Amino acid sequence: MQNVTPVAIAALGLELVPAVLLGFAAERVARAVGRWPVAVRVSLPALFVAPYAMVSNFQHMFRWGWFALYAALPVAIAWLLLHAVKADPEQFGNWRDALILLVLGLAVDLRWIDRAWPSGLRALNELFLVDAGLYGFLVIRHLSGTGFDFHLKWSDWKTGLRELVFFAPIVLVLGLALGFIHPHRNLPGVDSALLRWVGIFFFTAMPEELFFRAWVQNLLERRVGRRAALLIASVLFGLSHFNKRSTHFNWRYVLLATIAGIFYGRAWCEKHRVPASTITHASVDWLWGLWF
Repeated sequence: MQNVTPVAIAALGLELVPAVLLGFAAERVARAVGRWPVAVRVSLPALFVAPYAMVSNFQHMFRWGWFALYAALPVAIAWLLLHAVKADPEQFGNWRDALILLVLGLAVDLRWIDRAWPSGLRALNELFLVDAGLYGFLVIRHLSGTGFDFHLKWSDWKTGLRELVFFAPIVLVLGLALGFIHPHRNLPGVDSALLRWVGIFFFTAMPEELFFRAWVQNLLERRVGRRAALLIASVLFGLSHFNKRSTHFNWRYVLLATIAGIFYGRAWCEKHRVPASTITHASVDWLWGLWF
């Protein structure tokens, strides 16, 4: 993250609070919030606007329009999902779920609201969207089976690394044949390499696995079954990379990301654990960055 200032670091810290709380104690947080009046529960995520207010004021680029959007969007998500609880208590998936996921996904892929932030601080915008989704789906919707949990288990490592081993030969052969990957020598220090993996795990792989596996694939499973949900979520994951590292439709990236999504999805659906698929995802990105 570029353009780092003490204010940006403080904003990052604020944005990490909801994710950390829900990653370690989602059920307890949801139960506690559930005892509050409805108006408080729905309006509480308006506080997620605070990081934007801090950073934009410090950078002299504050706009009331953006402030209103960042305050209203999490509230709108909470309000819609509150109604989804009543309309769809069995959690088979409701049009409100689909609408929210569509907006969150497109906001990231098409960078609809990135320009509200200073250059180099796009990650803060994405974390804001993660917080809004987490609060809505875990605290208000009480969506089951997401597997969003920061308590890593041995089974997460076993499953995640197994899928990495299964995927590696495929991506190597296909990636080299398509001219998508290019091997190069890079031998960073152990500390640097480990820190890079941790950064990818929490700030790249975890948000994407939360979206595509815990929310999209999870809800699809209830409608179309496990195999179809895995395939659809993987295709959507692949398509989300259409504009990565390219100014046009990057079909090679889409193809390889779709295949990768199948293995990430397999890791998640084994025990419905986001850490498992995140381990596979983070390791793939880490190895790609190091040697390809």
